[in-house]
Amino acid sequence: MDSLTQIVLGAAVGEAVLGRKVGNKALLYGAIAGTIPDLDVLASHFTDTVSALEIHRGFTHSIVFSIVFAPIFGWLVSRYERCKDFKGWSLLFFWGFITHPLLDAHTTWGTQLFWPFDLRVAYKTIFVVDPLYTLPFLVCIILVMCYKRTSEKRRFYNRLGLIISSSYLLITLILKGLAYTKFEAALKTQQVQYFDLDTRPSPLNTVLWTANVDTKDAYLVGYYSFFDTKPITFYRYPKHHEYLGDLTENNKVQRMIAISNGWYTITKTNDTLYFNDLRFGTMGIKPDPNQFVFKYEIQQDLDGTINFVETPKNSEDAKGLVSELWQRIKGN
Repeated sequence: MDSLTQIVLGAAVGEAVLGRKVGNKALLYGAIAGTIPDLDVLASHFTDTVSALEIHRGFTHSIVFSIVFAPIFGWLVSRYERCKDFKGWSLLFFWGFITHPLLDAHTTWGTQLFWPFDLRVAYKTIFVVDPLYTLPFLVCIILVMCYKRTSEKRRFYNRLGLIISSSYLLITLILKGLAYTKFEAALKTQQVQYFDLDTRPSPLNTVLWTANVDTKDAYLVGYYSFFDTKPITFYRYPKHHEYLGDLTENNKVQRMIAISNGWYTITKTNDTLYFNDLRFGTMGIKPDPNQFVFKYEIQQDLDGTINFVETPKNSEDAKGLVSELWQRIKGN
């Protein structure tokens, strides 16, 4: 999830653990704990794109990290703060650390919760930024800050924020199931032969859902809004995996394929190859095989070294996407 959401969740967890003892400092340290796992993004400054993608939501988003580092941070804070409750601070950091990947597991990218085992948990029920999850939670946390640490209203609003946000996550599981059955029925009606069906919410909402469908030579992408009245239309994106040729034997290419869970297409422009991660869709609702959210140029040095360079995105693309999303959410 986005940084603001993780800060809000971490603050609420911190308040639940130590709010009665240390007041707003519990919110502050909880927010810090909720942010720390995402520091793995700094790896992009020190390593190549493929390695950085592998590191992201890896070790720092694991149960192992939470268990090992919570007492370390707990000890450091207990030495610094007036409250010397080592156990309390350790629990605050543990729950701040562990709830971060538990929430991230609901997104499309998922998280390696069980690191070092190569298993990424991704329920794909919520987009990385979802106002319906974050804003009510944020309002509750702001209200918490308005009361003294001994106030019952402070604990009431904190519990309310946790209950509302957690209930919303449960609802998204139901919505995903409903959307899945709609896509499944549409494929059956249209007599589409497929190997796999993968669903996820579109950006910023859980009303409009997207499906990736794996067929022999292409992926089909469809959209379904709960306000739809017409049949689902699937758009075809040729795989063109053959464009890779001998590059399929390259270690970095194989790792990128693993990162995408096999959901990728290859496009070619003026002899330049691009690797498109299909899991995160395109920069718009209208079909465009050249405008994927995560698109990487495959560069080959003179010595044969392969590098993946993410193509830049601009604000105009984002504005267009939001406009198209709003229109599509209202139904087809």
